[in-house]
Amino acid sequence: MKYRFFILLWVTLQLLAFPVAKAQSVSTRALHNEITADLKDNILAFWQKHSIDPAGGFYGSLQRDGTPVADAPKGGVLNARILWTFSTAYRMYGDTIYRNLADRAQRYFIDHFIDPQYGGIYWLINADGTPLDTDKQTYGCSYAIYGLSEHFRATGNVESLQKAIEIYHTLESKIKDPVKDGYIESFTREWGTPDKLGYDGEGVATKTMNTHIHVLEAYTALYKVWRDDGLRKRLAKVIDMVTTPLYNPRTHHLILYCDSDWNNLDDIDSYGHDIETSWLLMEAAEALDDPQTLEKCKKICLELVDASLREGINPMGAMMYERHKDKIRKDASWWCQAETVVGCINAWQLTGQPSYLDAASRTWEFIKSRMIDKEYGEWFRTVEEDGTPRYKEAKASMWNCPYHNSRMGFEIETRLK
Repeated sequence: MKYRFFILLWVTLQLLAFPVAKAQSVSTRALHNEITADLKDNILAFWQKHSIDPAGGFYGSLQRDGTPVADAPKGGVLNARILWTFSTAYRMYGDTIYRNLADRAQRYFIDHFIDPQYGGIYWLINADGTPLDTDKQTYGCSYAIYGLSEHFRATGNVESLQKAIEIYHTLESKIKDPVKDGYIESFTREWGTPDKLGYDGEGVATKTMNTHIHVLEAYTALYKVWRDDGLRKRLAKVIDMVTTPLYNPRTHHLILYCDSDWNNLDDIDSYGHDIETSWLLMEAAEALDDPQTLEKCKKICLELVDASLREGINPMGAMMYERHKDKIRKDASWWCQAETVVGCINAWQLTGQPSYLDAASRTWEFIKSRMIDKEYGEWFRTVEEDGTPRYKEAKASMWNCPYHNSRMGFEIETRLK
């Protein structure tokens, strides 16, 4: 707790020293029009123009100007997110180009990333489509469910639904902890215990917040298109996991890293994940349509947003990355900004409080002025604390994708239309 006190003091002093432009008379129409224009004319257009690999699927890496790194490995998470993005784009706008890209992503993902022998998702494949890293990460399996469920929702392709259900059953039979519940982080290809934990091989946790919020997201997407009683029970249980062992009701932050018994392993707050989870929780509760769950999630949702806005905003008006003990990572990551806009709009819709709408507008102003790459398109992935983008950072990689910022656009299109 002493670290959090000093962090709050630091943020307060910085905000006093560097005044932040205050949003005035926020127009939801202007916010909607600007964000959806960026979605269609910038984000989706960049990926449509640069990401298609003529040899199959999509490139594993793109430089800032869209130049492909042809021999770069292709990540399961990246490809599942591309699948989700263009499936949603087709569902929202009905453009044949989006349908073609969604179908291309679906076919390549099923043929190359799903393990035909042991089930689950390969973490990485080579540029030619052959397996490279065949370890199974629950994080990657969750995104497979997410992307395939959305493809079925958008196109009615039954194969996508069948594969999503198969992977769901894999999570429940191979990945779920049969004793303490929850979803174990990492496995070998054959579902054995890996030599090291985590997708980077440097993890310390058997169970993580990040994986569980994306299981939540995946199960919500699947439940929207497959109203199975067993899935409904598991979605309710995942909500309980996120709101109980993975949520600290004293600090109003999520707990990032746990052992098998759900014991906290570190002192760390992730502002971007907190505000992302705030609206994902409400989306899941709304899918279940249970009054008690809705009320519980609304309370925690607003606590997460308030804590993130109170502690995580830097003098530029951007959401910082995280606090780890007495250190703050002060740079602004693209995905944190996108999730802040959605989280604040969701909180505004839940409460009617103008301060949340102001916060969303302020974050969008930062994105417009600092994060959108006006020379080559898409967004910069990181803006340093002095306001300088990392110009050399890849636009596409294992983690850099069209998912967070396009999803912000889709959510704003739906919520503010």
